[in-house]
Amino acid sequence: MSKFIIHGGKRLKGEIQVAGSKNSALPMLAASLLTEGTTTLTRVPAIEDIARMVEIMRGLGVDVVSRDQGQYIITAGKFKTNKLSRELAPKIRASLLFLGPLLYRTGAITLPHPGGCALGKRAYDFFINGFRKFGATVHEGDDELIFKCKKLRPARFVFPRISHTATEALMMVAAVTPGESELVNAAMEPEVVALAEHLSRAGARIAGAGTSTITIHGVSVLRAVETEMIPDRIEAGTFAALAAATHSDLWIRGCNTAHLDVPLLMLERIGVKMDVLPDAIHVRPSSKFEAKDITTCEYPGFSTDLQPPFTVLLTQAKGVSLVHETIFDGRLFYTEKLNKMGANITLSDAHRAVVQGPTSLHGSTQESPDMRAGLALIIAALAAKGKSTIENAYQIDRGYEKIEERLRGIGADIQRVV
Repeated sequence: MSKFIIHGGKRLKGEIQVAGSKNSALPMLAASLLTEGTTTLTRVPAIEDIARMVEIMRGLGVDVVSRDQGQYIITAGKFKTNKLSRELAPKIRASLLFLGPLLYRTGAITLPHPGGCALGKRAYDFFINGFRKFGATVHEGDDELIFKCKKLRPARFVFPRISHTATEALMMVAAVTPGESELVNAAMEPEVVALAEHLSRAGARIAGAGTSTITIHGVSVLRAVETEMIPDRIEAGTFAALAAATHSDLWIRGCNTAHLDVPLLMLERIGVKMDVLPDAIHVRPSSKFEAKDITTCEYPGFSTDLQPPFTVLLTQAKGVSLVHETIFDGRLFYTEKLNKMGANITLSDAHRAVVQGPTSLHGSTQESPDMRAGLALIIAALAAKGKSTIENAYQIDRGYEKIEERLRGIGADIQRVV
């Protein structure tokens, strides 16, 4: 298993480009199965989660051709099976996004219990109850879910709690269900809006994407279209936290700062010096940071995926900060690893951590527990003095394209060792 060797304690400088959004590309790949035509997706990031998604698609009999610069050409003619791979599907929670396309195209789907990282092992109630509303029957086995549907019907579904993956999954099935459907308490992320725009150009009529109520006028057949992925807002915010934590002078290019209002506000409140353009962030060297409390929340609030890198930044801020993680149980457990690098973080419970700073970080050997915490450990290692080893690079590769090459491009001393 590969790992990263990092010699930290140096300031970085230059420009780093933001990749296409992982959280937009995954549902777009699934949506390509809604039509028999040829869908073209561009600016798709070269990450492990995309590779697993494509492997699953090919296992279904879908023709997927990948080209340079993140272009994917997808033709979903006849499927050779409607059963997802028992080996691959449990590795990625986004396999749930195949529910709508396969129900629509084949009338059934067998889905091994999806996984991903430890944070991905979450309940499937939204999907089961949601697809039942659209006419599906669901059999829950010990290690698989079997969805069947002779005829989809339009539905109104109220989410008891916001879920962006479930919102995307139900929006897809509604797009190919003639009639009017409504999703209430829906997710509002830019990735949901991007999928709605893609489905609308394909022939569905969707209103309200980006608000809590989405109305979908479905059609019996969608046409194939070409779509470019939006910039990855999580990556952009992470790079901004990285630049601040290492007191660096860094330009973050190719982002959409309109998707980052709350994280940028938090950086400003902490004391990070920066210039914000519509498609770029210039983080200037800053030395004095003030402790601030952070509470994660569904979009447009502070993203849970940005909580780990911002927690690293708070270890360099003067005073006491409270980090309140409201989305995932156990997401703060990685802070024990930061403490081993010199941080002073106390877990009050599974959802709250008290960060006292500033503290000097030092090199250490740590294992990446999940995608976002893994990148946070890289940030801590770059801010720390001495040598660090970050093991289980696969978890980081799931969401960040060629991360060591891009970081070396701005002066980081980081190497991958297999």
